[in-house]
Amino acid sequence: MRTVIAGGHGQIALRLEHLLSARGDEVAGIIRKAEQGDDLRRAGAEPVLLDLESASVEEVAAHLQGADAAVFAAGAGPGSGTARKDTVDRGAAVLFADAAVRARVRRFVIVSAMGADPAHEGDEVFDVYLRAKGEADAYVARQDALDWTILRPGALTNDAGTGLVRLEARTGRGQVPRDDVAAVLAELVDTSATAGLTLELISGSTPVSVAVKSVAGN
Repeated sequence: MRTVIAGGHGQIALRLEHLLSARGDEVAGIIRKAEQGDDLRRAGAEPVLLDLESASVEEVAAHLQGADAAVFAAGAGPGSGTARKDTVDRGAAVLFADAAVRARVRRFVIVSAMGADPAHEGDEVFDVYLRAKGEADAYVARQDALDWTILRPGALTNDAGTGLVRLEARTGRGQVPRDDVAAVLAELVDTSATAGLTLELISGSTPVSVAVKSVAGN
């Protein structure tokens, strides 16, 4: 299958690209800087140069044509101000969802954040971030043309993945290695039975494939 990933140079995205390409899938990653392309190629992904903060729906949809799945893994990142929380964490996610609808790509997975809530209160940067992510999630969930799944990992770490997770509608707070987030995403991409679910993810005791199959059966 072919998967297009927004935020293709992100730490989770690069791991996901490697996993998908290693199993024989075709994968493309959307990046803003040409110099990031070599990192994607090393991960087995095709780099697509496109700025989601300025691109049109038509431009993004053109790169989604023929894809089987779309994954939104972009983010303004640490150190960015409140303005880019809105333009990237909310705006780019909305754009990517609209483009997926336009390109008739039904399978859509968005990497959100634990605590994301459009009604989250507060004016600190992290408050704005959680509100922006919540607004993006709510927008995606209203798209009847998408078989969407929202994944909300806990606190991300660069520890080596264990392959053991807790994946539920509500897990409570916890940490999870980026390796394991990518592994869960790789399973979710082609598990359309998880469509319509918002899932929290932290480290746990259940193998990734078993955890995904378990929630898919709910």
